[in-house]
Amino acid sequence: MTKKVLMVVTNHSQIHNGKQTGIWLSEFGEAYLKFTAQDYEVTVASPLGGKGPIDPGSVDDHTPKELLDTRRHLEDTTKLEDVPSAADYDAVFLPGGHGTMFDLPGNAKLQDLIREFYESGKIVAAVCHGPAGLIGVNLSDGQPLVAGKRVNAFTDREEADTGLGSSLPFLLESKIRDLGAIFVVAPNWSTHYEVDGNLITGQNPQSTVAVTNAVIEKLSE
Repeated sequence: MTKKVLMVVTNHSQIHNGKQTGIWLSEFGEAYLKFTAQDYEVTVASPLGGKGPIDPGSVDDHTPKELLDTRRHLEDTTKLEDVPSAADYDAVFLPGGHGTMFDLPGNAKLQDLIREFYESGKIVAAVCHGPAGLIGVNLSDGQPLVAGKRVNAFTDREEADTGLGSSLPFLLESKIRDLGAIFVVAPNWSTHYEVDGNLITGQNPQSTVAVTNAVIEKLSE
């Protein structure tokens, strides 16, 4: 039976005047290519639907053509409100990019979907700034989804390297820690991910493939 994955990306394209952001292309593209190589059916959704903006910093002259080609799947994304439920999918995957810090945390539809995925035993996965979409997700008992879980995401030290921390609504590691998670830190820009039950999270762009492989492994069990 064909596995189905819901990928949720940001629509937010600007950090501040003159500084563009959006989706970090490798985090979307590497995962998308690996999922479709497994013949998974992938739906790409976003809070507003339509075009998912790509962070210009994530594309350069050395970006592989196969990654550049995945941009077409971001041209007309499905609006989150038009995703009826988690019932039609086996996993949800949230790639990052600084844009996620602005429009994913407060999205009630996304929170409902993620809770439904998690509580029905389906996979919830996110990488880099993608775990911003876990902020505000409470389980049916009222506890934050991440509370007491081993979680990984873009770290405060890595954010310091970007120089963008002061322009963001919050620091992702700090916020996740405040919600009671067991935040597991690895050295800056190293590949690292955590699996806690059906919650899979990765630290940075370098961790996308590892997170995706962990999702595929879980789905093949």
